[in-house]
Amino acid sequence: MKASDRLEIRDLCCTRGDRPLFSGLSRTVRPGELLHVVGSNGSGKTTLLRTLCGLSRPAEGEIRWKGRAVRELGDEYRADLLYVGHQDGVQGELTLAENLRAQACLEGPTEPAAIEAALERVELAARGRFPAKILSQGQHRRLALARLALLERVIWILDEPFTALDTKSCRVVTRLLDEHLEGGGLVVLSSHQEFELAGRASRIDLDRVRAAAKTRRSSAASASAVIDHHAT
Repeated sequence: MKASDRLEIRDLCCTRGDRPLFSGLSRTVRPGELLHVVGSNGSGKTTLLRTLCGLSRPAEGEIRWKGRAVRELGDEYRADLLYVGHQDGVQGELTLAENLRAQACLEGPTEPAAIEAALERVELAARGRFPAKILSQGQHRRLALARLALLERVIWILDEPFTALDTKSCRVVTRLLDEHLEGGGLVVLSSHQEFELAGRASRIDLDRVRAAAKTRRSSAASASAVIDHHAT
């Protein structure tokens, strides 16, 4: 990774229907950094993550990767990115190893050793031949996140990765994040839960972003009214 390989959010505005969720959002995430997105329900956390993945389009602003707009990069950008959303995509009738193999099939054949190594990193290797339906909710989530260890992507976009995790599972996921950051990866995630990382982490509160935008609009409207008053 080069220092110039950064993810840039530039003056982003996202909406839901006709309702603005937030506007004026700008932030840069560099190699080895994690951006923690917080905010109340409905503040636009999932919308922001989906926009970063290219699954939703912003109303205004742009996202840039390695100095280029992601809308121009297309598949080149998506090849560097992995998104794990609310739905874990785990199929209960398949074994843990079969689930990972199925999820990685678009990448081509996957070596059994690579699958076992990915399961090892989320501490599920001993259950690799068991059907996923026997897993606890937290283990289900860890299996979904094992894709991060299996598929080598620079950018991880994660929607509430700590949901339903017990203390052990939180520790496993935190270690996975730390290892990725140490290797020069980038992470953007939403989480209602607090967590501690050895790597560099910053935080952005979408409620504050929205409030700041509202203040700017009010100030601009007041300034315009003053100008109009003096003009008359």
